[in-house]
Amino acid sequence: MNTLPLVTAIELYLTLGIAVFLLSLHGLMTLHDPIRRLIAVNLMGAGTFLVMVSLARRSEVPDPVLHALVVTGLVVAISATAFALRLIIAATKADRRGGKPEP
Repeated sequence: MNTLPLVTAIELYLTLGIAVFLLSLHGLMTLHDPIRRLIAVNLMGAGTFLVMVSLARRSEVPDPVLHALVVTGLVVAISATAFALRLIIAATKADRRGGKPEP
């Protein structure tokens, strides 16, 4: 007896990507700690990348443009995360010193 799967792999990854994005959007709106908010933004990016990769596989031949965009987005996300962490550290040190920036 040959039955069709209830959910295909593409639909599963698409649904998981949307769920990760929405959960991290909720975290971004409700959390107050800057590090946790940065993690939520990174998870939003991961959900977006998962959706893009699943959309690239919807046809027989995968779309190389979406795959290239995801790889480029990963590099940009890593750079932006490093920059945001540096800003968070500087802001935390400034708060501890009474609002004076580092020399």
